[in-house]
Amino acid sequence: MPDTPVPNCQSGEPQRDSGGWLPLEHYAALGDGRSVALIGLDGSIDWWCVPHMDSPPLFDRLLDPASGGFFAVTPREPFQVERRYRPDSNVLETLYITASGRVRLTESLNSGPAGRLPWAELARRIEGVEGEVELDIAIDFGTQADTVSPYLTPNDNGCVFHAGHILGMFLHDAHVQVERKDDMGVRARVLAKPGQRSVVALIAGHDEPLVVPPLGLVDERIDGSDREWRQWSQGLTYDGPFKALVVRNALALKLLLSSPSGSIMAAATTSLPERIGGAKNYDYRFAWVRDAGYTIEAFLGIGAQPEAKAAFTWLLRRLGEHGAQVFYTLQGDLGTVTRPLALPGYKHSAPVVGNDARDQLQHGVFGDIFETARCFIDSGNILDNISAATLAHLADECADCWRLPDSGIWELPEQQHYTTSKISSWQALSRAIELADGGHLPTTCRERWVRERERIHAWIETHAWSEKRQAYLFYPGSDRLDASIALAVRFGYPSKARLQSTLEDVHQHLGRGAFHYRYSGAVEEEGCFLACTFWLVEAWALLGQRERAQSVFEQALAGLSHGVGIYSEMVDPDSGEFLGNLPQGLTHLAALRAALAIDGQGPER
Repeated sequence: MPDTPVPNCQSGEPQRDSGGWLPLEHYAALGDGRSVALIGLDGSIDWWCVPHMDSPPLFDRLLDPASGGFFAVTPREPFQVERRYRPDSNVLETLYITASGRVRLTESLNSGPAGRLPWAELARRIEGVEGEVELDIAIDFGTQADTVSPYLTPNDNGCVFHAGHILGMFLHDAHVQVERKDDMGVRARVLAKPGQRSVVALIAGHDEPLVVPPLGLVDERIDGSDREWRQWSQGLTYDGPFKALVVRNALALKLLLSSPSGSIMAAATTSLPERIGGAKNYDYRFAWVRDAGYTIEAFLGIGAQPEAKAAFTWLLRRLGEHGAQVFYTLQGDLGTVTRPLALPGYKHSAPVVGNDARDQLQHGVFGDIFETARCFIDSGNILDNISAATLAHLADECADCWRLPDSGIWELPEQQHYTTSKISSWQALSRAIELADGGHLPTTCRERWVRERERIHAWIETHAWSEKRQAYLFYPGSDRLDASIALAVRFGYPSKARLQSTLEDVHQHLGRGAFHYRYSGAVEEEGCFLACTFWLVEAWALLGQRERAQSVFEQALAGLSHGVGIYSEMVDPDSGEFLGNLPQGLTHLAALRAALAIDGQGPER
């Protein structure tokens, strides 16, 4: 089986549109285990929340191109770009090509030899390769939707910038000529010559004393961070034909894992629209139970045990504290509901913070929790008594509430008896029974779980199946389809013939080019949901149709190859334009698991 190419090299002549926006596929991501920065193809960092992924942004030009904060390093003359991540690393290399020469820009959110630094350190190395190229350096600090007014304060050790609770310093070497440094920002330039290396960097913290490291040490940490990333990648155990793709997606997922807590963010941004100008703009800077569970399962499957353990422990503690919620904050609290954000938004799609899914009932969280626990145990690990008691209580809760309508996996405002939700309840009780039989959960209520599981299965087969369509419906009484039904194959739902028939109907009626919509009618509201395509690929592979799975997989990857390997939530199937928040953990998870399934490494259920 040949290795599938990884879309990790990007080239072009970056052009912002008349409103000042770049296409979302023109963004790469840097991370340090605490925050994520998005870098445009033109060398502008347009999104960076400091010090955490869910903090207010220091740079927010992504949502406000006219007056938002940014940090750009850009050739003064017209240029083209070639860029890629270093192999097995999240350190980014960009080559600027101009009429007068070529310059390499190497960028990193640095870590130290012992792991994450106790401050944020954004480093950008500028190296002349050929000829002489003059570059402009521009920094504007964001105003957090006009709620703070940045300012500078000079002292004996330098000039400190302040933006609300964030303080920091702009560091540079003698090659950089600063033309302006004031409350409004920084403007500077540097002439890159062959063999010459310059470094510019930002260090930042949150209402805390701040270390100002020597610039040479900041420069060294770019390569040190690269070594740390490569060491982590080389520790992954997958060594199959999709190794490069699996590693790249694992690295993207690693960006979303908060090392201080072990929590896993769904995506690094808020309010990137699912359709340009549409109303579906959401804040994904929370830790969803579903996304965390899927990530833990993926990490266990490729040997990233420390990350899997940290995330699973974090999740179980939140479940013990708050019960089965849809999501939590990165600090483990309950999230906030949606409120508008006073910014123009990406391409005038109104932005928000918070998420109304906080208060929804979603039966899928039960299946996600218990599938994660089963994967954890299947990897040879053990549960403590408190965690086992928490899980047993959740199984009882699932057995009690599965009959209720919910908002479903798609978090819709209309509550229905969604088929995937019922299958998730069946999944939860199946895994709970298996864990009890293996001695990992108390067996007190095991027989009750068995009876409820059989009732759920009978309900699905009676109410959710359409003889006319030969498919499971989105919910009983509708004639609509839901692509998330593909997950039932991974869950081990027993009606394989019916699942196979449903997948055919989904592919035929929800497919568009290389991709698929989430459910019937979504074409009018949003782009194709990338994870759905990868879930279908995984399902076909698990059902024994590997050649078909690989063919669809390769088509989807080809349709995303104009990016640098960072995936969004959705894509316009006609234009290839990325849509929705990014990096989107669910997309990277689904791509990784599809690759494993094609290679014969799916779960045995």
